[in-house]
Amino acid sequence: MNSKALAVLGCSLLLLILAECQEKEKPPKATEKKVTKEPKPNKLKPPKTTGEKLHQAVTKPPKGKARVKPTAPHNQVHQPASILTRVVTRGQFQKVPDSLTLKAGDTLELRCRGRSVRWRFPAYLKDEDEGRLRIKHFERHSQLLVVNSRAADTGEYSCWSFQCGDSECQDGEDRTGKAFIFFTDPQELFVPTEDYYEVVQLRTNHPTLLPCQVTSPLAKVTLHREFPPEEVAVDGIDISYDVKRGFVIHRPRPSYAGSLFCMASLAGVRQISTKYMLIYINYPSSAPKPTVSASATTVRAGENFNVTCTVFGEPEVAIDFTWEYPGQQIGRPPYIRERADLARQGGQVQQESESILYIDEARAIDEGLTPAVP
Repeated sequence: MNSKALAVLGCSLLLLILAECQEKEKPPKATEKKVTKEPKPNKLKPPKTTGEKLHQAVTKPPKGKARVKPTAPHNQVHQPASILTRVVTRGQFQKVPDSLTLKAGDTLELRCRGRSVRWRFPAYLKDEDEGRLRIKHFERHSQLLVVNSRAADTGEYSCWSFQCGDSECQDGEDRTGKAFIFFTDPQELFVPTEDYYEVVQLRTNHPTLLPCQVTSPLAKVTLHREFPPEEVAVDGIDISYDVKRGFVIHRPRPSYAGSLFCMASLAGVRQISTKYMLIYINYPSSAPKPTVSASATTVRAGENFNVTCTVFGEPEVAIDFTWEYPGQQIGRPPYIRERADLARQGGQVQQESESILYIDEARAIDEGLTPAVP
């Protein structure tokens, strides 16, 4: 072997040694690493048990699968089911909404489900005797039929059924139905009445209704005073308007007294309602509260005593006293003294009325109860 061959063999051996060294210096791959360092004793963490994993799985529901239904408001939890339907055509029925608008002359046919049914309807239909209202009862429902309808038939129609078993029939709590039905008439914007004037009392602390009902919910209605002629402001607080009822005066005052009327306008037609004569009356908000006391509960024969009745009430309310006492049996005449003054009680000014019954030279017949009636 010559020197040239020795040199080539040496170089080959040298390259092979370098390749092996480089292969040993390469770090092992992460997937091939199987040996882990043992943690120090003070840093050991207890492994999670199967029970903990199960607890986490239970308390954490999977996304997209669990849906919580919204809770209904308190006032919507229980709503009576309506049993009132309207016959649109033969064999076709429609659930009656809260309000329904028909034309005067249309036929109204309502059905109320139940074994024993009662109806309520506008007073005009109850009083008329032309046979336009017809009611028939069947085994499982009742029928109300109004033919040749008029604007005066506008109002609330309602029905309720009875729960009838082996015993007597009882009111069905969830078996009710009602609807307000307008019968529109271009020539009658207000539900007609027979009275030209109607007297209405304005009572203290009691809302007052002016029942100027319209035949169409689209009519624009305003409130007016006759003398002096002016429109009365309706702010929704002191006075409000309800298309199904009319104007409500929530806070009656003496200034509202007088002649008032309603005015309706629709499609170029303007009409006025019945005139209402409002009379203000100061009714007490509560009954007078009397108290009775005696100057002595025990007296000797021949001594004098008296009994006092005191009443607190509203100012400008007259109080009359009536006494009943045992001495009336022998004709003993009453000796009474009365007075009335304004006094402040409980932060309010009230009228204090007092009546005193005097008994002179008491006798055995004077023994007993002595009530006073204001």
